Formats: sequence, C-alpha cells, structure tokens
Amino acid sequence: MTDRKYAYDPSETGLLSVNQRHLQNGEGTRVATISHRANIAIFNVGYSMGWTSPVNMILGDVTKSPLDDVITVDEEAWIASLLPLGAIFGPFFAGFAASSIGRKWGLMSCAIPAIIGWILIVTTFNVAMIYAGRIFWGLSVGMSFTLSTMYCAEIATDDCRGALGSYLQMFITLGFLMVYSVGPFVSYHVIAYLGLAIVTVFCISFFFMPESPIFHLTKGNKEAATECLAKIRGRSHEAVKSEVDKMEREIQMSMAKTATFADVFRGSNFKALYISLTLMLLQQVSGINAVLFFLSNIFSEAGASLDASISAIIVGAMQVLASSLTPFAADKLGRRPLLLISSCGTSIGLGLLAVYFILAENENPVVESIGFLPIVALVLFIVTYCWGLGPLPWAVMSELFPIEVKATAAPIATAFCSILTFLVTRFFSPIALAIGMGMTFLMFGVFCACGFFFTLFFVPETKGKSFQEIQEMLAGKSSKIEKTEVMKA
Repeated sequence: MTDRKYAYDPSETGLLSVNQRHLQNGEGTRVATISHRANIAIFNVGYSMGWTSPVNMILGDVTKSPLDDVITVDEEAWIASLLPLGAIFGPFFAGFAASSIGRKWGLMSCAIPAIIGWILIVTTFNVAMIYAGRIFWGLSVGMSFTLSTMYCAEIATDDCRGALGSYLQMFITLGFLMVYSVGPFVSYHVIAYLGLAIVTVFCISFFFMPESPIFHLTKGNKEAATECLAKIRGRSHEAVKSEVDKMEREIQMSMAKTATFADVFRGSNFKALYISLTLMLLQQVSGINAVLFFLSNIFSEAGASLDASISAIIVGAMQVLASSLTPFAADKLGRRPLLLISSCGTSIGLGLLAVYFILAENENPVVESIGFLPIVALVLFIVTYCWGLGPLPWAVMSELFPIEVKATAAPIATAFCSILTFLVTRFFSPIALAIGMGMTFLMFGVFCACGFFFTLFFVPETKGKSFQEIQEMLAGKSSKIEKTEVMKA
C-alpha cells in the first residue's frame, strides 16, 4: 500500500493536492478545534458588546438597576461607546505581546482586562464603575481581535485559512445571541456572572493549546516550531518537517529586512494597508455596532408588532445561522464574491429600515400594516453583513500583510476600526435625534452601497493563495501567478 504523502510539493508552491486534502480531513478538524478554543475569547467579545442591548433596559428601570437613579440618554451613549474607545489601545498591547511572549500567551493575557471589567460591573454602585468596566472590556476586545486572527491564520493551511478567519464572526454572533436570549429574563448581576464564566472557560480550555509555530521560528527555535506544528496537525515530527522548512524559508525571506513603522506605508504594504483600512471603514459605517448595541431600543422606537426582546433574539439567531455558513463559503466562493453580496444585501436591508422609519416619522397610515418590516429589514441586514462585511475584513487583513510587518500593521488597522466603532456608537443617538432614525439608516445604507464598488474595483481575491503569492499579487505580479495556476491545472 502507498503511504500518505504529507510532504509539500515544491512545484505546487506549497499548496496541498486534492487527494492530500481528502486524506487530511482529520487534520482539518484538529485545526478547527484549536481555532474554536481560541475563539472563545471572541465569544466573550460578542457577549460584552451585546451586553448593552438588554442592560440599557435594566438601567432605565430604577426597580431593577443596581444604580440609585436611571441613566440619562447621554450616559447610555457613553456606556455603549467606551468599550470601542478602550479597544483603540488594545491592539498595541497585543502587538507587543505577540512579538514578546507569543500569540498563545498574548491571547491568554486578554482575559486579564476582561476579568477586571466583569468584576467592576458586578460590584458597581455608580455609573463611573460601569464606565471603567467597559473601558477594560475594550482593552480585551482590541487585544482579542488582533491576536485571535493572527493565531488562527498562522496555524491554518493555505486552503482553510479563510474558513478559520471567518469563525471569528460566528463566535461573536454566538456571544450576541447568548446575551440577547438571557439578558431580558435575568437580573443585572446574573448577566455579569455569566460573562465572567465565559472568560474562565476560555482560560481553562485554551491553556492546553500549542503556540503558533511561526512565533517560534521568528525567535529562531525550529525545534519548538516543529513540536507545535506536529501537535496542531496531529502528525509526527518527520511528517511536518517539510512544512516547517517552508515556513522557515518564508520567514527568513520576510525578516531579511527589519520592518519599521514607516515600512507599513511603502509599496505593496501600503496597498495592503489602505485596502484593510477601507474595509474596516465600510464595516463600521454600515452602522452594525449601533444596531447591535441599541437593538432593543431600535425595536422599541419602531413600535414593531413583536416584543423588542423577542425581536432581538430572532435577529441574534439569524446572525448565528448566517455566520455559521460563512466559514464554508469563504474558501468555496472566495472573499470578493461574498463581500459584493454582503455590501448589496446590507444596503437593501438598511434601505427598507429607513423607509419604515421615514413613514413612521411622517405618521403615514401604511405603517400599521407593515409592522413586520423592521424585523425583516434587520434580519436581511444582519444575515448579509455576517456573510461578508463582518468577518472578511479581518480575514483579508490577516492575509494581505507580510510576516515582517504584520505585528505593526494589524494593530493600526484594528485601532482604526475601534475609533470608528467609538464614533458610530457615541453619536448614533444624537444623530438619530437630529435627523431622524430613517435618514440615519439611509446614510448607513449609502455607505454599504459604496462598499460594493470599492470591493469590485480594489479588493484582490486571496482565496487559496499562499502568503508569498498574495505578496506577489499586491506587488503587481498577478499575471505570473495566473500563468502558474493555469500550468498546474
């Protein structure tokens, strides 16, 4: 019998053949399991971000609130926006941790500010403690986004990297669904204790996971890298030797020059940066976090036919369903088609929501017969957002940057995203009061439509390409890559 061929074929630039992929289904399952444990930190991110939706209602009821008085509209806006404000600084801590103590222990350290935040929320007796807790959560969120995407991209094979990157969005939505489902029916303190339990589960389960082999190779420790990759792939040291050698060659090529902050803004690195930053911009100006942070408020304001809490649960469930499909589609259809579908779908959903609110604000009698429209529009918006604009900017960002600048560039992109999240969540309520909910959602819809054209003309397809091939493509060598792929076929 012929034994499995685990080694990479240099003629295929390191990509596995179809037969090898079939042989290594168990390996893919193992990598996915490790990725899932890393993404429990992202589950806590979703729970923390969605926390405001049910808790805003609690803090607005003096009989249920741990505070002496109900919160004001301004305090409500600050509570929502301080998490993304804290997240601005998280990526820079993450970048330092990733290069000094490693991807694994850097991700583990995200639990520290998260735990501090939950303790402040549990013991709160004034709004200032809630503010502080949200800022600590933000630090954890910024670190988690940066380190989980980096870790998952570095343990993945080329043909499943997009799927692993897309799991991030699925775990965020699971966190949102949990807090939407539990929050309206339990006390303020029970919601907080559940959040603390999620962080504890992450610490225990991820503690036993291996380090990224790329981190060990950047430190010159090939033996440790081989040991880690053997655990990740579930194979012997000899079987992963060729893959480690390939990683080492790529790192040596990348590390031949020392990357500085200025290098991020040069050549193909700058192209990767502006694509990543624009995708982050489009992700946030879709209004997603304003919708998710204030979901119950939006349904209450709309006067929809369903109870606001039930409507939020339905939207959360559809969000999870849509996100669970994205990992499979990302490596089947590619990144660009999903981003195009997502941009189109979100703009339509927001347009429908805008129409409803404009009609309601003008007291049009037709509103009484279309009470279902807000939930239909939001489901369409959330589902199509989860197919592309949600997960793929992070997945594309992790693929576009070369190894030597990733630790510098990724925190910049993540911090930029956090600044946008802060601005959108902080000023959503004031803008909606000034111009109306309808015009606010219409504005978000126009931004999503712009995302369609940006993707169409500027975003490259990274499906199935190695990091080296992606860098060549950004540098304008795509024709050479396409010729090579035709010859392989």
